[in-house]
Amino acid sequence: MKKINFKSEGLTLVGTLHYPDNYEEGKEYAAIISSGSWTTVKEQMAGLYAEKLAKKGFIALAFDFRNYGESEGEPRTYENPSMKIQDIKNAVAYLKSLPEVDGNRIGAMGICAGSMYTLIAASEDDDIKAVATAASWLHDGEAVKLFYGGEEGVQARIAAAQAAKRKFAEEGIPTYIPTISTTDEKAAMYGNFDYYLNPDRGAIPEWDADSFAVATWEDWLTLDPFPSATKLQKPTLMIHSDGCVLPDYTKKYFDEIKTDDKKLIWVETQLASPMHQFNFYDQEEEVGLATGEIAKWFEEKL
Repeated sequence: MKKINFKSEGLTLVGTLHYPDNYEEGKEYAAIISSGSWTTVKEQMAGLYAEKLAKKGFIALAFDFRNYGESEGEPRTYENPSMKIQDIKNAVAYLKSLPEVDGNRIGAMGICAGSMYTLIAASEDDDIKAVATAASWLHDGEAVKLFYGGEEGVQARIAAAQAAKRKFAEEGIPTYIPTISTTDEKAAMYGNFDYYLNPDRGAIPEWDADSFAVATWEDWLTLDPFPSATKLQKPTLMIHSDGCVLPDYTKKYFDEIKTDDKKLIWVETQLASPMHQFNFYDQEEEVGLATGEIAKWFEEKL
């Protein structure tokens, strides 16, 4: 593993490049970009998946998107889907520039919301040759109402985001709320979600649990990835379960993918939705299953 950086729309992004154990100088390898859930940094699930995929023979990249972690960008912790999609495309261009990467064998994978950004990027970037997702978060205008207080809650958040954007544009002052809280209902994630609260899991020092840019809400709540499915003609693997988030939405997206070269793996679980989602972030059984299937997919398709 080595730390790297590359440019995305003029800003420096920082990542970690993971190499196979048997890496040989002068040889070209297939490469995979790994993207994690919303608000996350490379040291969380993206890095874990990249590490495990490297052990299966790939060069794998996990990086901090703009506004996150060690990468540049203001306001901090601003979750902007269009920016993240573009960052993935620029990560592909970076990998293509490396002599150890076979530029014709680049794949991309995502966990949770990273799946949404990865699928859209793959539908638009010809250099992404195959794609895979695990526990994908895929929403539309109706789905977000289920999580964010119905139509009233969604519109209130959008209005707050617009106000935050105006304040930042006029005064340079960002507006923040907690990223995760068990007591503050205004937090981006309100509830006892152990992954984000447990320092032995996702509550690591590199991740900001206290600052979620309110400007995010407009971009996040109005994103609809489903039009990208009809444009997606790359080999696509999706791994999900009834215990993950919005299972019917993953099935719907899969059904609408343009290509016939696609595979949906449905994992059996006793966990209720969305609690199984978090197991795919770091638990050995689910991560092992996902990385094993993803590695086989990319070995075949890249």
